[in-house]
Amino acid sequence: MSVKLALPAAKPESASRISNHEKRNVGTPIQQVDRIKSIWADHLEVANALPALASDVSRAVDLIYASLAAGGHLFLAGNGGSAADAQHIAAELTGRFFRERQPIRAMALHGNSSALTAIGNDYGYEHVFARELTAHARPGDVLLGISTSGNSGNILRAIEAARACKVGVIGLTGDSGGKMKSVCDLCICAPSKSTPRIQEMHITIGHAMCEILEERLAT
Repeated sequence: MSVKLALPAAKPESASRISNHEKRNVGTPIQQVDRIKSIWADHLEVANALPALASDVSRAVDLIYASLAAGGHLFLAGNGGSAADAQHIAAELTGRFFRERQPIRAMALHGNSSALTAIGNDYGYEHVFARELTAHARPGDVLLGISTSGNSGNILRAIEAARACKVGVIGLTGDSGGKMKSVCDLCICAPSKSTPRIQEMHITIGHAMCEILEERLAT
């Protein structure tokens, strides 16, 4: 006669993960609320410094408007969150921000995933934006390169390609501007060293640019 031993029930893996997660994140709801307020306070501190950049943002709008009004094209490039910002800004222009109007010529250079992966595989990731820009850009167009550090290799390569194509270059960066500071026609540096705060300022600046471009091009 065989004896069956009673084994303890296996703890569900998901329950184990939750338990371990809870142990690593001990804190009260009040502490969490305070942390959220602290994050927002940091955001507001950086946002309150943005008016110092208003003249540079206005110059950027003028550069883009002059190109678009003459039949040019706005190209945008960025990595990660900055890629999302590039695509977001392009979408606001080709779609609608506030007004019913004709679509505005704007394109995020990472939008074609087949081209992005083919170029990255065949030539190296640092060439993904430069090669796309060279294929589509014409003299008088504008490139808006977005990099929180200002040192992204593929953005710097895209700027080199823009120079070869006689394309104007506007940079959106953070802090000191990194290597992009000296190679852009105009480099707008969000006043922060924090990547999340920089990206929050970039989309705030981008929205302001979209709103004014729409007003000027729709009239």
